[in-house]
Formats: sequence, structure tokens, C-alpha cells
Amino acid sequence: MLMMDRPRDCRTLLLVLFLGNMVKALDVPLDLPQPPTITHQSPKDYIVDPRENIVIHCEAKGKPHPSFSWTRNGIHFDIDKDSKVTMKPHSGTLVIDISGGEKAEAYEGVYQCTARNEHGTAISNNIVIRQSRSPLWSKEKIKPIIVQEGVSLVLQCRPPAGLPPPIIFWMDNNFQRLPQSRRVSQGLNGDLYFSNVVTEDSRSDYICYARFPHTQTIQQKQPITVRVLNMDAINETMAAYLNDTDLFGDDPAEERRPSFLVPTGSTSSKMVLRGQVLELECIAEGLPTPEVAWSKVSGELPTKRASFQNFQKTLRIVDVSEADAGEYRCTAKNRLGSVHHTIRVTVKAAPYWISAPRNLVLAPLETGVLTCRARGNPKPTISWFMNGVPIENAPADLSRKVEDDTIIFTEVQTGSSAVYQCNASNEYGYLLSNAFVNVLAEPPRVLTPLNKVYQVIMNKPALLDCASFGSPLPGITWFKDSRSSVLVGDPFVFHENGTLEIPVAQAFNSGKYTCVATNSFGISENHVYLEVKEPTRILKQPEYKVVQRNRNVVFECKVKHDPSLIPTMTWLKDNGELPDDERFIVDSDSLTIMEVTENDEGTYTCIMNTTLDQDSASAELTVVEATPTPAVIYEKPDAPTDLELTDPGARSVQLTWIPGDEHNSPIKKFLIQYEDALHDSGTWHNLTEVPGTKTTAHLKLSPFVHYSFRVIARNDIGYSLPSQPSRQYRTNPAAPDENPSEVKGMGTEPNNLVISWKPLTGLQWNGPGLQYKVMWRQMHVDEKWTSVTVANVSKFVVAGTPTFVPYEVKVQAVNNYGHGPNPAVIIGYSGEDLPVEAPEIARVLVQNSTLAEVYWKSVPAKSVRGKLQGYRVYYWKERSLHKHNGHGHPHHMEQQTLTFSGNRSHGKLPGLHPYSLYKVNIKVFNGRGEGPASTSQQFETPEGVPGRPAFLRVTDSNLDSLTLEWGPPHEKNGRLTGYTLRYQSVNNSNELGHLEELTVPANETSITLHNLKYSTRYKFYFSAKTLKGPGPSVTEEFATIMDAAMASRQVDIATQGWFIGLMCAIALLILVLLIVCFIKRNKGGKYPVKEKEDAHADPEIQPMKDDDITFGEYSDNEDHKPLKGSRTPSSGTVKRDESDDSLVDYGEGGDGQFNEDGSFIGQYSGKTERDTVQGHESSEAPSPVNAMNSFV
Repeated sequence: MLMMDRPRDCRTLLLVLFLGNMVKALDVPLDLPQPPTITHQSPKDYIVDPRENIVIHCEAKGKPHPSFSWTRNGIHFDIDKDSKVTMKPHSGTLVIDISGGEKAEAYEGVYQCTARNEHGTAISNNIVIRQSRSPLWSKEKIKPIIVQEGVSLVLQCRPPAGLPPPIIFWMDNNFQRLPQSRRVSQGLNGDLYFSNVVTEDSRSDYICYARFPHTQTIQQKQPITVRVLNMDAINETMAAYLNDTDLFGDDPAEERRPSFLVPTGSTSSKMVLRGQVLELECIAEGLPTPEVAWSKVSGELPTKRASFQNFQKTLRIVDVSEADAGEYRCTAKNRLGSVHHTIRVTVKAAPYWISAPRNLVLAPLETGVLTCRARGNPKPTISWFMNGVPIENAPADLSRKVEDDTIIFTEVQTGSSAVYQCNASNEYGYLLSNAFVNVLAEPPRVLTPLNKVYQVIMNKPALLDCASFGSPLPGITWFKDSRSSVLVGDPFVFHENGTLEIPVAQAFNSGKYTCVATNSFGISENHVYLEVKEPTRILKQPEYKVVQRNRNVVFECKVKHDPSLIPTMTWLKDNGELPDDERFIVDSDSLTIMEVTENDEGTYTCIMNTTLDQDSASAELTVVEATPTPAVIYEKPDAPTDLELTDPGARSVQLTWIPGDEHNSPIKKFLIQYEDALHDSGTWHNLTEVPGTKTTAHLKLSPFVHYSFRVIARNDIGYSLPSQPSRQYRTNPAAPDENPSEVKGMGTEPNNLVISWKPLTGLQWNGPGLQYKVMWRQMHVDEKWTSVTVANVSKFVVAGTPTFVPYEVKVQAVNNYGHGPNPAVIIGYSGEDLPVEAPEIARVLVQNSTLAEVYWKSVPAKSVRGKLQGYRVYYWKERSLHKHNGHGHPHHMEQQTLTFSGNRSHGKLPGLHPYSLYKVNIKVFNGRGEGPASTSQQFETPEGVPGRPAFLRVTDSNLDSLTLEWGPPHEKNGRLTGYTLRYQSVNNSNELGHLEELTVPANETSITLHNLKYSTRYKFYFSAKTLKGPGPSVTEEFATIMDAAMASRQVDIATQGWFIGLMCAIALLILVLLIVCFIKRNKGGKYPVKEKEDAHADPEIQPMKDDDITFGEYSDNEDHKPLKGSRTPSSGTVKRDESDDSLVDYGEGGDGQFNEDGSFIGQYSGKTERDTVQGHESSEAPSPVNAMNSFV
């Protein structure tokens, strides 16, 4: 029996190995029957915010589309019995609404999603829902801590336990981080450790803060007060009072060797899981402050993954592996000694995949294998399930055989499709993977678009796609022009995904290509076309120019390109755009600069672009002053000579040369260029520069390059001609040192992912046979990388991708001598498609007559089919609500658009017209465009205050009456309820009289005011009003007519002869008085002070102020000007010249008013007693001086 089992076991092992190499997982087109596949689910440990609704994700695809159900804590979860729980349409995602005050903790538990259709059942991970918690700090009274200078100290934080744990930091009352150093630092437990204290540590605001990251809340502990006593200072103070008695002793805290505050003892242990971060901590006290060093007893520290933090007190190792287990030693030392602590680290491992099961697509009677290999410490237990049921309880299937971590399928039958789950678990965690076996009999189909045209440049690689699907997996055959002969061998490369590669495309490779996909159920073919184009080349490059200022200069750039490609010529200055200056004239093959200036100096580059390639060339412009005659002639230097190569190395060589004639301008630098005869013959590239004082350079080189070098000298005039090339120097090939840069993943169509990169230059190849290994996998779906090796191109298109899903992408350089370094992973997304669902308007809330707020329900994330950019709200006015507009005459106003970025659900609509009917609809948009519009919803704006009346005018004016006429407002903004007319008289000094007010019915358009004063101006304030209130006023002034008899009498008085004579006599008298005053003023002489004193009251009764003291006698030689620094007499009157511009004279009340910055805010106007109109109807602004005096 044993002899018979051994050959069978060997055959089974060989079969597994064979199938593992031959069977390849495929993506099944969604129009074909297939079991469910979980595409998105919430994380296993899901901490939710109690302030937000709980969303538990579960998305799956399949044909037919799967149905969903949930279990909670292992029991069926009936969502129909809980009104707060809903499931999104066409999805398994649960939304638990806790906005009504429900407790999130009521929904804590272990959830699992099931997606099923007629072909199988897929299950999600166990999703543990826990509510985040940020408990309050327990209240405590902390006594001040008094310590002697030099001793160690630990300030404990002890934050409340939160979920997740809080982040700890120490700050002061001003929210400034407390400074930390080798002496003072925060431990991993949040405590603040002092190796030794100094007097500067005394403060009353040591505050420990705890930030809970999930809820973004911060809590603080009560401040801790620390007082550090200096024993020397205390002894000196006490000695003065205690007769030199040393109360505390002479010695401060003694210097001491280090000892550890954390951890305690000489040894400790720590366990860490594989892949996590290991943090080991040693904090020592001592005086002087100890230094901490780390080492690994049983090996070396992993330099790339290890780092030292917290002033060398913490050793941090990321991405821990089993090799990091062992003993670690921290050593603390100062000048008095050292101390050691050993930490024994053990590494355990939750299960991790070696080979997760992959989906299988098998034809009837085919053979396949599912493999589930995982590792961990302890070793994981492997369990198989079929459609969510333990496989030992599943219906028997003779074509299926389970052997530990492998299921072998032989001669599968139609109808045996199912989803298999593999669970690998140990005490530290578990892995769960779904993989379906889909039994299909499907003829081939070619997925590449029909008659696709590929255009490439001659001598560049050409890649022709032939993506296909079928069951069994179809074979791909390529033909050119006709199907008479199959393409095989050189110069063609055939990739596993069906792509045909022509590494070096030539003109004769152009034509029609046919790919044929064949399996046992049929045949399918597709035609594509290849066009090989001539490369773009600059035939005449722009040349270096030295031009005198104010002269013209022309750079030529003549180009040859393929006639079927559209060229675009671009000129750059110093790698930027040309200045926006009409002096720069760009023609089809030249650039002209008129009247050059010093600012025009620089490097000018012409770039010829086509849709497939480009070429460029540069030249420098130097602007010089016109050379005076006679003068010293300054010229560019002569070319260097006698180039010699010495000290050859694998990647370096020494270059020496002899400088040429400087021509009266010292050489500033040498430019060293190289030509690569192997990759880019005929093109010279800049390699390095050296100062003009050197004639040798040590050059760093790249592998696999045939170097020739030349040297160019530069002085203040310009560059010399290049030297003659050196002899050729060849470096040996090697594997690439770097990978392509600027790697991106971005879809251009809803079903593709374009992976692009910046190719390596010839100098970076390092060896022959450069290719790129392009790798991608769908995030959270694929475990293994899909890869393809392509020739030296700059992009690769992955077809047949789901719409807008994340992919991990990386590109690695490969040549005949090996692979480049491990490439970095970037995240890209497949292409977007237009959204398919319209938002649903929930309600429109009208805030006031000009503002409304619209609320809508967000569309499901899946229906966006791309990155949600936001929502656009379109609204427009249908018509006014006034009856005269009528329902049959809507006037549509211009549609207005508001864009709300992000996942918004409401927005405000400003600038509305009152008393109007509006319509609004909403569209969601992504990077590709807008989705369908929602159903338009109407809303009405309420009445507002009306606008100003159209006009106010007088139609009849009499001695005591005025007839006013007006027009209704152009903007009624509602139903007019009437008008308000206020008026008051205005006299000749612009003083306003008593304000009268009348209310006028809405249907009136005129009014006559009686009992007015004749020959009087009146100011009118007229406004309309609705139920909302009065609108702004229109203000006008009108006057009653003058009495004819009075006007006649006034004219008679002014023209009487006696009146004219009286005015002349008064003028003559004023002239005589002015002459007398002038004579008295210029008489001269002095008068004694005694006469002045007699003219005033007794100084004993009226005491003199200190600063009113005067000296000697008053003199009139200074035109009676007051002495500098003297004060105004107590009467408050000081005579001034007419030109004296005092601020007191302009204001009312004596003191000028000033702003806080000292600027004058008073009015330059005389004091008035006029009444003012209160409220917004007044047409004159009140005086700030009067306003201030009203408070006195």
C-alpha cells in the first residue's frame, strides 16, 4: 500500500508544480457570467467617529450583479428591522444614521458582508466596529514639586486611555512647546524626564497635553509647578541671619555616574510583530548629563531601517523582520562612569502571504489549481471554505481534491463555478482571500479596438497591442499585410499578453497587421495599422552671437520633419518664455531681436515639436558696448589645445589641457563637453565646469559610454571655439544605476490605465539592451504584480481596466547586465467616465428675498465613475410674481452657475430677485465632465423692500401750495402698500425746519400740499413701501413762489439814494479808523510793567501760575505777539491775525476732534443751531463735532 501511494504523491506534486507555472489568473469581461468578487471593503479594525454616521463598505462585482447580506457578531443582521440602518442601492455598503442622537456604541460589534449570485458566494473580512473615545482627564490637585538643583526628576503625564491612544506633548501656558534636550526629554509613555535639574527649570506651567487623533480633540492636565533650589544661594542668605551658620550644608547635589530611569534593572524583554515599528528606550539620569549609545549584541543594526530619536535615547527600527530579533544594549555614560541595559527582542508574525489564491477561468474538462501559502510565527493554520461554508461541509465534488494549502481541480464540469475562501490564522491575526473558479466555454474575443493606428518615429520601438480573452486561453498569431505568412523570430518580439514589438521600426515596417486569437471554441481577429514617420531634425542650428547694443540680431533655425506631421516651432529664452516685447519677431525659421539691450543677453533655444517627437538647439547672445577708437581690443579667448587623458578608472578619468590666448580678458571658466559616439554621435553635451585658473579636471563617468571630450573657455566677452576632441575613452557596461523618473499612472479612457515615464538618457543606460519592466496591480484586489518588459519607450497602456480604480505602478530599468534598483511604487488611477446618476434635490430653503439655500442628496460614489470634483448648481429666474407679468409671459433671465467643490450637500444661491419664481437643478462632475441634471425644482422668493420711486417732480407751484407727481419704483419687489412723504423747510442759512410726514395710498401718483410758506424752499423725502417695509427715498428740493408786492418793495429800498449815501459814510468812517490804528501801531516806545499791573486785579487775590511768569517790560516791537511758551489769559481770549487758522474757530465747543492716530475729524464750518433730520432720510451728514458735543 505504501509503495502504491508514493508514485501517486509524486504525480500530484508534479501536477501542482506544472499547473502553478501554466495557469494564469484572468480578468473576465463583465458581460460574461462570473461569481462575485469583493472589490472594496472597510478595514478589519474600523474605529468610527461618534459624531458622524457609520459607513461600513462592501462593494462587489459579478454577473449577474450580486446581492448582499450581513452578519453581526456571527448572527444574521436584519437591516429591515432597524430604521436607522440602510444599504446603498446596487451595493452592500451599510449606512447607520446616528444623527438623531443614537449612540454609536450601540452598533459596536463584528460585521461580515456576503455577496452572492447564482455562480457563488464571496465573503468579506470580519470588520470590527469600535467607537473612538477621548475620555476626560481625571481631576486632581497637584502639589508643587520642590527639588534641589542637580537631582533627577520625572513629571508624570498619565493621560486617560483613549481609542485610539492619544498623542502626548508638553507645552506651557502660551501653547509653546517646552524645549527638550539630552538633559530634558519626553519618554514613550509621555512622562517628562530630567536627567538633572537646573534653576532655569523652575516654572509653574509644565502642562501635559493629550491629542486624540480620531476626533481631533485636545485635553490638558493641570499645570505642574516645579521649584529648583540652589543650596549655595540659600546658605548665603541664611548665614547673614544665623551668624554664619551653614543651615543646609556647603555641597550641592554631587556629581554622580549614570543610572537608568527607564527601563529598570539590568535586563528587560520586548516582543514586536513582523512589519511593525520597534521602539526601544533608555533614559538615564546623572550629573553631568549622560550620553546614550546603542548596539546590537548579536549582530549589526539595520542601518537603512534604524534611526535614533529623542537625543539618542530611543532606537527606532521600521518594517521589523525576523532578523531583527536578538539582544540590544544601551549604554549611558558620563565622565564618572557608565551603565548598561540589555533588551531581549523577540519577533512574532501575524500571517502574511507567500502566495494568495488567484481567480481561475477554466474551460470544461480543463485542470487548474488554487494555492494558498502563508507564513507566520507561530505557523498559521490553513482553512478552506467554499461559498462561505467550510469545505468539509460543502457538497462533494469528484473533480476537486484538497491537499493542505492546495486545491487541485481536474476535468472540471460546466456548472461547478464557485468562490473559494482561504483563511490563514494564528494568535496574532488572520488573512482571508476569495478566489473564484469560473468554468466557461468561451470563444476568443480581441479586446484591442479595431483598425487602431499606431504612429512611431523611425528607429524607435513600435508596440502593437492584441489584448484578448477566451476560455480556454487563446493563442495569438500575427500576420502582416496578408495572412500568407506568420510573423516569427527577428526582428519581432512576442509578449505573453499578445503584444507585438518591433524594437527598431523602419519605413518598410509600415502597413497593416492582423492578430488572430484562437482556441478550441473559435477564432477572432483584429486589424491594426503601423505608420513609421521620419524623425524631426534641425538642419541649421542657431549660432552664438556677440552684438553691440541697439543693433539687431537674427537666430536661424531650419528644420526638416515628416510631411504628414504638423510641426510647431517654439522659442525660449533661458528655458522660459520669450519676453512680451514687440522687439522679438518670430518667423517660421528664425527669431529676430530688434535694438538689443543688456537685458536680452542669455541662451535662446528653438524647439520643433510634432505629435510624436521633437528636436531642439540653443545659442547664446552676448550684448557689448560699441568699441571706442582707439581702445584696447577685447575678444573671446582662443580655443584650448593639447587635451590629454590620464589616470583611467572604471568610472573616472583625468583631463588636462593648455589654455588659448585670453585676448585682454581673463578666462573666467572652462566648460567641458562630451560626445557619446555609441548612443548619440555628433551631439555634444555639457559635463562640468571648472574655474578659469585650473587646467585639469577629474571627470566622473557612466558605464557603457564611448566618450570624447572637448573644452571651451569663457571670458567676459564670450565663449571660445571648442578645442579639438580628445581621444575616445570607453567605459565598461554595468547594470542600470537608476530607474526612469516621473512615473505616472493615469487613464485616458474609462477602460485603460496609461503608465508613462521619462526614459533614461543614453548616458544612463549603463549597458546594451535597455528595456523597461512595467509592473502594476490593482490596489486591494491583486496581490501579485502583473508585469511586462517593453523596449525603450515612454509609456505602456493597460487595457480592460475597471473604471477609476487605484493601481500600484512601478517601472524598473533592465539591460543585458542586470536590473536597476528596486523601483518606488506610485499610485495611479484608471480612466474616468462621465457620472451616470443625477443628484436629488432634497429641499430649497428661502432665507430672504435675495438668498436661498438648496440641499441635495449626494450621488453614490460608485456612480461618479471618477474622482468627485464637486457639484454645479444651475438656477434662473422664470418670471416675476407680479400679476401684470402673467403666467403666459415668463422672462427667462440668464442662467447662473455656482460650483461647489468636494462632496458638498448644500449651497447658497445669492443675488436673487425678490418676489420672483426661480428654477434650479444640479449636476455632479468629475475630471471627465458633468453627469445628468437633476429634476428642476421651483421656488419663490418673498417680497422685499421696494426700490426708489422712478421720479419726484413739481407740476404746480403757488404761494402756499405745491403739487407733487411721482412714478412708481422700477423695482417694486412686491405689492406696494403705499408711499411715505416727508418734508421740511430750508432757510437761507440751510437750516432745516420741522419735519412733516404724510402717508399716500399706493394707487395715487400725485398730491397737493397746502398751507405752505411763500417764497420758501422745501426739502422732500419720498419713498415707497411694501409689507416688508419702506425702501430708499428719493430726495428733491422745491420752492413756493415769491409775493410780487414784497419783491417790488425790496427793490425800492435797495435803490434809494439815502441808503446808498449811508453805506458810503460808513465805509469812510471805517477807513479813518484803520489809518489811526496804523499810526498808533508804529509809534514805538515802551511802557512800565506797573501800568499793566494797575490795569488788572490784585495779584494777591489772583495768583499767578508758574508758567505765566514774564520778565522785564513788554515790548511792542514784536507786533504784540505772545511770548513763546506763554499760556492764554484766563479770560480765554487771545487776539489773532485774520490769517490765524485755529481749529477752535472751526468747531463747535472749543476743542478739535481727533482720531486715535491724531488725524483731525472736525468740520471746517461755523457753529449752527439747525435741526437735523434723524434716520437715513437725511441728505446731510451730521457734524462729528456736534455729535461729540451732544454727549457733553
